[in-house]
Amino acid sequence: MPGYGDSPPAEMVATAQGRLAFLDHVLQELSMQRPVLVSPSMSGRFALPFLLARGDRLAGFVPIAPVGTKDYAAEQGSVVAISPSDNHSGFLSLLTKTPTLILYGDRDTSLGPQALQSLRHLPGHRVAVVPNAGHACYLDKPEDFHRALLGFLHQLK
Repeated sequence: MPGYGDSPPAEMVATAQGRLAFLDHVLQELSMQRPVLVSPSMSGRFALPFLLARGDRLAGFVPIAPVGTKDYAAEQGSVVAISPSDNHSGFLSLLTKTPTLILYGDRDTSLGPQALQSLRHLPGHRVAVVPNAGHACYLDKPEDFHRALLGFLHQLK
């Protein structure tokens, strides 16, 4: 991801709109049509704006304890982006019907539960908690993680 890890800083991903444009560009360049977006940890900063704006282009969404869900609130069938610039008084609401698997390890006591709290009202969502796994549940318990992910993928149309 540009601007993270050892990659150089990238001005274009400094905003949610820039991260949305970046992910949209990547998917277009790869000619991906209706992919399932799997979003662990820091990639939530890219995936959540994409879900809001382009969720209809996804066959499914799998947030794995993503960063940034506290900036979003899920309300009965919609996801609402909270604008930090106006002290949470402005909302952008968009109904998303993207099938979602909220996934996290039971030892992740911060981001996993926050994601569940913020995204639990998404229609068509499921929750999978990987036992004895932390934030990187896909590394801690790869077989359990893959079993949950593949079970979700097999249920998609």
